[in-house]
Amino acid sequence: MAAAEENSSLFLIFILTMIALPLVPYTIMRLCRAASEKAKTIHCRCSGCHRSGKYRKSIYKRISNFSTCSNLTILLLWIVMIFLVYYIKHVSREVQVFEPFSILGLEAGASESDIKKSYRRLSIQYHPDKNPDPEAHKYFVEYISKAYQALTDPISRENYEKYGHPDGRQGMQMGIALPKFLLNIDGASGGIMLLGIVGFCILLPLMIAVIYLSRSSKYTGNYVMHQTLSTYYYFMKPSLAPSKVMDVFIKAAEYMEMPVRRSDDEPLQKLFVAVRSELNLDLKNIKTEQAKFWKQHPSLVKMELLIQAHLTCESFALTPALLKDYRHMLELAPRLLEELVKIAVLPRNPHGFGWLRPAIGVIELSQNIVQTVPLSARKASGGNSEGIAPFLQLPHFTEATVKKIARKKIRAFQELCDMSVEDRAALLTQVAGLSEEQARDVELVLEMIPSIEVDIKCETEGEEGIQEGDVVTMYAWVSLQRRNGLTAALPHCPNFPFHKEENFWLLLADVASNDVWLSQKVSFMDEATAITAASKTIQETQEALGASAKEIGNAVKEAVDRVKRGSRLVMGKFQAPAEGTHNLTSFCLCDSWIGCDTKTSFKLKVLKRSRSGTRGHVPEEGPAAAAEDGIEEEEEEEEEEYDDYESEYSDDEEDEKNKGKGKGKVVNGSAHQGAESDIDSGSDE
Repeated sequence: MAAAEENSSLFLIFILTMIALPLVPYTIMRLCRAASEKAKTIHCRCSGCHRSGKYRKSIYKRISNFSTCSNLTILLLWIVMIFLVYYIKHVSREVQVFEPFSILGLEAGASESDIKKSYRRLSIQYHPDKNPDPEAHKYFVEYISKAYQALTDPISRENYEKYGHPDGRQGMQMGIALPKFLLNIDGASGGIMLLGIVGFCILLPLMIAVIYLSRSSKYTGNYVMHQTLSTYYYFMKPSLAPSKVMDVFIKAAEYMEMPVRRSDDEPLQKLFVAVRSELNLDLKNIKTEQAKFWKQHPSLVKMELLIQAHLTCESFALTPALLKDYRHMLELAPRLLEELVKIAVLPRNPHGFGWLRPAIGVIELSQNIVQTVPLSARKASGGNSEGIAPFLQLPHFTEATVKKIARKKIRAFQELCDMSVEDRAALLTQVAGLSEEQARDVELVLEMIPSIEVDIKCETEGEEGIQEGDVVTMYAWVSLQRRNGLTAALPHCPNFPFHKEENFWLLLADVASNDVWLSQKVSFMDEATAITAASKTIQETQEALGASAKEIGNAVKEAVDRVKRGSRLVMGKFQAPAEGTHNLTSFCLCDSWIGCDTKTSFKLKVLKRSRSGTRGHVPEEGPAAAAEDGIEEEEEEEEEEYDDYESEYSDDEEDEKNKGKGKGKVVNGSAHQGAESDIDSGSDE
């Protein structure tokens, strides 16, 4: 019986160990991740974001955020572990060392008369003739009698002194970690128990693994279905207009698998009437256009209407079933849009270039979805190439508000940002008709909007000048500044129901040919990762150039300081094109804010590869060489300006006041740019 109890105790210890091995490290990992997320979550503090509930710290919100399936499972397992520890400690009996004096209630070295007196006293209490309890009989035989013999009988005393027990050497008992009922099975019950163990321990985990692998094989590392990527790749075109990006975006397999219910027909019909002006239908043939729209696949119709309901803030009229689909659609949107950008900049042509026009369109769609601004608001108006979309992302701003401030010559978003705090408060309260509290909300959001500067250098490592066919390395420092002094922050998006981090896309492109030479996603949320990446890049570059250890240390220290001040280092390589001067443009586009994008133009001079294989351009001596240099400079000055690409929602005309303009120079074959300079595209100063 004792052996069975010990086996049961061992089984509980075995179960406790199997639960604790994965649970303890997984819990520590979750706590560390939650602590890091809490540290980096810096969100907008306007009244709209506060009312959205995404950042609310109420007890109900904390409980609802905690009460997920994963968290409840972890909590349940910890409760089971605590119960097992308590049970094993207080219920299971521990193996005790045989101590005859302690059993008889005596101190060590007691006299023989005291031993006999104690034995007689305990015999009256536990002897079977006096106490009929079986447990008392067992305790009397196994402990009291043996303790008395060990202290009075010479042979038993000798065995006790040598081996610690009056019966002599005791064998070691080994137990197995199985419960008691498994030790008493036989016949058919044993076979059934064996099948149960095999099914629970082998077949069930195997079945779970097969289901998991079959489901995970459908998704990429970014949790996007492979079928979605194939669809995006097929429908992506180099001339895809921003207004047509929506048609490609809603064709994701995740959206096509969402259920289409008959009960959704009537609410979708009402929603169609509310958002019809945003669907780009031909008003001259409105009946034909409406019929054509409803003949599409039901999932496409549903997804487009739900997205337009979000952009036009009509989601309040959705039924509970449609509201659930609406939230699921928005939850998937950020990673689907990110993959769509990657598909757009994926090298397609023989030179390995992606496409600029659809990439810009996808990022613009992402901005509108995050900020809940209709696509029609991007249409140029009043000399503003971005339309009124940047204004509508501000709290309490409507089209009427924009018209009111336009009377005071504030037509561009940057003009509003450049005003002093006092002048802007007076404009918003006295002209726009906002209250002081609403004006403070606008000021809080303007302080959150990032300002981006890009400093690019293109060079061939270890060589002077760039020759055709060389591998050119681009070093770009992307610097972010906010008026409130923050670097890592979450954007203002009260109508987007999920947390959304800012991401920036740096595109090095040739606007005239619609080619994207390099693309890179930049994030300012994780400073530690950025420091590690910048340090490694600078160190490898300096080592390749043969710099000394001191020079490498100084360069790395300077890079780390620059990252801490709010900059990120982006490096990429591309093959130098044919000989000539190439007009390139760097785009730094944010997927969460409208109106903070930066565009900078510069020239990349590529020399003809010399037959001897020497590097650089060796100028000839004499007047002829000077004359040729003068002709080259004159030709560059007289070079015609090229037109920068603008989205379908932007005006083709550009003013020098537009934010994000820059100038480019070519110095010794390297391309440099200053993001704050304002000159026309492709022109030299």
